[in-house]
Amino acid sequence: MSHAVARLRAQRLAASSKPFVTRGSGSTRCETCRLKLSHCVCALRPAPAVRAGVCLIMADIEPLKPSNTGWLIADLVPDTWAFGWSRVAVDPALTTLLADPQWQPYVVFPGEYVAPERVVTALPAAAHHTGKRPLFVLLDGTWSEARKMFRRSPYLDHLPVLSLQPGHDSTYRLRRSAHAQHFCTAEVAAQCLALAHEPLAADTLAAYFDVFSAHYLSAKRNLRLALDTEAHARLAALTAQALAPEVVPA
Repeated sequence: MSHAVARLRAQRLAASSKPFVTRGSGSTRCETCRLKLSHCVCALRPAPAVRAGVCLIMADIEPLKPSNTGWLIADLVPDTWAFGWSRVAVDPALTTLLADPQWQPYVVFPGEYVAPERVVTALPAAAHHTGKRPLFVLLDGTWSEARKMFRRSPYLDHLPVLSLQPGHDSTYRLRRSAHAQHFCTAEVAAQCLALAHEPLAADTLAAYFDVFSAHYLSAKRNLRLALDTEAHARLAALTAQALAPEVVPA
């Protein structure tokens, strides 16, 4: 199934003058999850109900990286959009989305980088039931890329900035980071869904990220894939919970 990040990846590949080569590119990869076929995660892809939306603004080669976790968000959140970032041009579809009256966009970024009056740290509970749906604008790239995108995207300047207060370090292991406090895009999205009062979707995305990480690292290290892990069991339980019929009180 194609989604926003997959389509952006295809567009980026089509526009490239030379092929994008990643480590392990000699292995046959699944076209849907980008992992080696022996470590494919597609059969475990969850589908919880999600009311919130996600807008990914992605650094140049981010959609091409097999380790990109914005892909996992698009796997799980039906209303996900993905746009390539450019300093000199803005996709008209992006500005149209940000102005759509059904959505309340929030740029997700540390609050210390903006004026205090723009910062929010929580979403009102009423937003889960009535009014506009939250749209989380995530700057998908390295920390230095995200800072540049934030500073040089004036079309975001009028939007509130959602500053997360996670209280724990990142568990991201797919790339090196000098700061344990820097969360990957999927971890950020899971925290956003929790703030949007969608705990099942938040927990499911977090579990899906853990399972994907295990598959990715196992493939990278040429290890036999283990499916009887705590992460797999947690994802299976959450997937079953999402599929269970809703019980209406008598």
